[in-house]
Amino acid sequence: MEEKLYIGWDEYTKIIEKLCIQIDKSGYQPTVLIGIMRGAGLAIDLMSRIFKLKTAYVTVSSYHGAKIQDQQGDITFARHISTIAEKNDFNRPLLVDDLSDTGLTMNKTIEWLKRYDPIKDYIKDIKTACLWKKKKSTFNPDFCAVHLKSNPWLLQCFESPWEELTIEDLKKKHKKKG
Repeated sequence: MEEKLYIGWDEYTKIIEKLCIQIDKSGYQPTVLIGIMRGAGLAIDLMSRIFKLKTAYVTVSSYHGAKIQDQQGDITFARHISTIAEKNDFNRPLLVDDLSDTGLTMNKTIEWLKRYDPIKDYIKDIKTACLWKKKKSTFNPDFCAVHLKSNPWLLQCFESPWEELTIEDLKKKHKKKG
């Protein structure tokens, strides 16, 4: 059985705070935060409140399958970024993901952003950040809060137990409670 690492709410928010301090101490001043969805959704929200920056979201799919521990495969990108940021806000984007598992998603997303027509001519300096980096990852983010010494399956506070629940499970649970 694969090693699992459970991340609670307190630990999760402390890791985000640690990452923000690391970014601030570096002197890099991002002009927009770009989150790789779904994993970076909550992280980007909290980071935008700390840094007082606009956000952008790019939906990327790299895990496919029917179970919680799906397999990484082909990378698929949404057609557009979701954002209210202006084009010139993309001068110094910080691309954020929750986890650098293999590094493939981060590498491919950087390439995609540099070709994405509405903003490609505005990007001057793109940096990357993640909350966790697995030992096996070949990608070295500019900022990383936790370098894992192994390759566990992470279950973050907002994923567990919902990743394994169905809507039918929830109906049964709430029917019992009244």
